[in-house]
Amino acid sequence: MARALVILGFACVLAAAEAPDWHNAGIVDTRHSPYAKLHPVPVRAVHMREGFWTSRMRVNVERSIPTMLDLLEQHGVVDNFRRLAGTKNVPRRGPLFTDSDLYKWIEAAAFVLQSEDRPRLRAAIGRLTDEILAAQEPSGYLNTYWSGERASQRFTEQTRGHELYCLGHLLQGAIAYYRATGDRKLLDGGMRFADYLAANFGPQKRPALTGHPELEMALVELYRTTGQRRYLDFAGYLLSGVERQRLHLTDRDVQYMFSGIPFTSRTRLEGHAVRAMYASCGATDYYLETGDPAYRHTLETLWQDLVRHKMYITGGVGSRAAGEAIGEDYELPNAQAYGESCAAIGNMMWNWRLLLASGEARFADVMERALYNGINSGMSLDGTLYCYRNPLESNREQIRNPWYDTTCCPPNLERTLAQLPGYLYSTGARGVYVNFYHGSELDWRLENGTPVKLSQQTEYPWKGSVRLSVSPAKAEEFSLFVRIPRWSAATRVSVNGSAAGGQPVPGEYLELRRVWRPGDIVTLAFDVRPRLIQSNPLVRENTGRVAVQRGPLIYCLEQADLASAPPLFDVALTTGPGAGFREEDRPDFLGGVVLLRHPGMASAKPLSDDPLYDLLGNLGDNPWKPLELTFIPYYAWANRGPDRMEVWVPYAPKP
Repeated sequence: MARALVILGFACVLAAAEAPDWHNAGIVDTRHSPYAKLHPVPVRAVHMREGFWTSRMRVNVERSIPTMLDLLEQHGVVDNFRRLAGTKNVPRRGPLFTDSDLYKWIEAAAFVLQSEDRPRLRAAIGRLTDEILAAQEPSGYLNTYWSGERASQRFTEQTRGHELYCLGHLLQGAIAYYRATGDRKLLDGGMRFADYLAANFGPQKRPALTGHPELEMALVELYRTTGQRRYLDFAGYLLSGVERQRLHLTDRDVQYMFSGIPFTSRTRLEGHAVRAMYASCGATDYYLETGDPAYRHTLETLWQDLVRHKMYITGGVGSRAAGEAIGEDYELPNAQAYGESCAAIGNMMWNWRLLLASGEARFADVMERALYNGINSGMSLDGTLYCYRNPLESNREQIRNPWYDTTCCPPNLERTLAQLPGYLYSTGARGVYVNFYHGSELDWRLENGTPVKLSQQTEYPWKGSVRLSVSPAKAEEFSLFVRIPRWSAATRVSVNGSAAGGQPVPGEYLELRRVWRPGDIVTLAFDVRPRLIQSNPLVRENTGRVAVQRGPLIYCLEQADLASAPPLFDVALTTGPGAGFREEDRPDFLGGVVLLRHPGMASAKPLSDDPLYDLLGNLGDNPWKPLELTFIPYYAWANRGPDRMEVWVPYAPKP
């Protein structure tokens, strides 16, 4: 009975016409950010219908999140807190940053709770909150690694210690839970640590550095949540990089960490890929609150460096295993690609903030590329295996595992999937923006307070048609901004059956301004025909190769789909007359996909039989036999076991 009353009370809060302010915040809360052009809607305002992402989200909440908590328990991550609280006599286990993995799990579960009440998740977070805070010291300090026998070493290894990184994730998890339930307990604990930091570190105090940037964006979000300016100011202090001399940082330190020098002095992305993405997120958050033009200029410079020189076609970031690092311009190897899942997530997070700052669809295009490909590949279809790295070519290596000692990626993937409803729509001064396409219902309001509902019907990304029903509470003039994906070469848009005014431009929002009445219908038809993509010639590894893209999805070849069983790397795609794609809808295969068939050819004898070196013209001059190539979406590879795979495929004219 008591449990039923709790659920009923929670439902009543959800149904209230005017929810408490903590319930109205989006993934990041830019409602009062003076330099934000767009404002997210809360996750709770969007109901997802059946479609591409709902199956992933269902697996996430039913399999991934529960089994990940079990694994965190089995590997001692929760026991690390119990050890400090004195409730369990065990040694500390795991790397020095394991606290952050538990905090990210809490954030993932909290975003689920922003969509729906799950009593077991609420109970789990409540229990974990008590166990976490029982380990907190009276000063506010909270970290299971730098305690006990290591307490004297606190803040002595700021380039690698992850103390502030863990605090950042604590704050983000606590804020997400507060916005889901109104429960401040974990948030108050996180604030005590943040206040300890602000009281003891900074100019004229002890120096502080985020060796792994993360705290910067968490502090800005804490400022947005509490209104306390000291948190924003401390984020600015960390981004200013003023402590290089006091901390004796080397050039390699500041390059690798992407911190330690003024953020606004950066002209290129370098060093650790995740750190670079997270630092850029924090800097964008800081710009949204301050409007500092030096930050805006630097962010644009770095974004151009990313998309012109250093981003994989999957939206992945990070070319090198050594240092998990971004490479030089056009250094984008395939088999050696690192492409950490967290880096693709960081790419999406950064572009989300840039979208809010600008209202420009180019940032949503990058988000979509990363989400459907470099992020979606990071979790198996059954939700229990994860990729740490996401290469674009593989030779039967085991790429997905249930657990990593460095467990940053699994809960990061889980929180991203739980956040998805909050990315679909946003509002601006002129109206409502449709950022992404998925069957869904938005129940929110215009910025003048008029309630509005949007209903989306679509089988995107498999089909390019979208039907939007627009229903304001009363006839109202406002703009509906619909994003025209950059990949859609030809898009048709109509309103109530008549062609919409204005020309849809790929990579931009189309503004539809009119007096909208309940039941108005907008239809969009995107061009999802598969296309062959080539890379800049300076990406030398892709010379003579093409990739396949259909809508937002990148495709790949996998050895399992070669019926005649030639080695995958002995085949090529053929071009020329009659060498087009044939599509096959397979709802029963790999969770439901559209397969692509295309003419190809295979070497009549294994290329490995050729000598390593020979005269020009002697190598590769083997007879070729025709065969049909089958392409699957990149995100679905390695779901049938370890296998050969490649995204960039050699091509040759049809014989």
